[in-house]
Amino acid sequence: MSDFLRRRLRALPDFPDRLPDFDPASAPADPVVLFLDWLEHALAAGVSQPHAFSLATSTGGGAVSSRMLILKNIEPAGAASAGEAGSAAGAGSPAGAPDAPAPQPAAWHFASTRSSRKGRELAANPRAAMNFYWPALGRQVRVVGAVSLLSAEESALDWEERPAADGRANPDWQVYALLPAEVEFWQASADRHHIRHRYDL
Repeated sequence: MSDFLRRRLRALPDFPDRLPDFDPASAPADPVVLFLDWLEHALAAGVSQPHAFSLATSTGGGAVSSRMLILKNIEPAGAASAGEAGSAAGAGSPAGAPDAPAPQPAAWHFASTRSSRKGRELAANPRAAMNFYWPALGRQVRVVGAVSLLSAEESALDWEERPAADGRANPDWQVYALLPAEVEFWQASADRHHIRHRYDL
């Protein structure tokens, strides 16, 4: 059985014959800009649920689990205000003064119940990895970083706005924000020289 299965799996096609081009040299400086461009391509190509991703979490002891979720939003996670930037690097700053604080990477939002397995694992080890996969385009996007909780108000609003919302409250519902330390884009290539483009944030 194992040899039959191995041969059968080997015979399955990996990717479509026609794949989009991707030149990392022309990639934007912001990984969110590139992600949104790839997301639009996935929508135009008719990819089913292009906002779905695999979320990997682990216990405090390192036992890993994963499941499919839906991306809720991507939004700025705390750029310095104009006043703060001006005081740090404005005109008249002494030589050698520190530069203005750089804006933080954008936060990637997802939701779950805090009592679920992933909720318990995130409470014990608040780090996670997202993986988006669009097979029709031979593309993957991997997002890895620390996870924090959004407010009770934001979580309640997300619960109420779900397509299947029926008016019942769920105080256990939680929206999480993943602040990436790295974002990697992967493009399959027909010549098997697959392309990786990584942002370290």
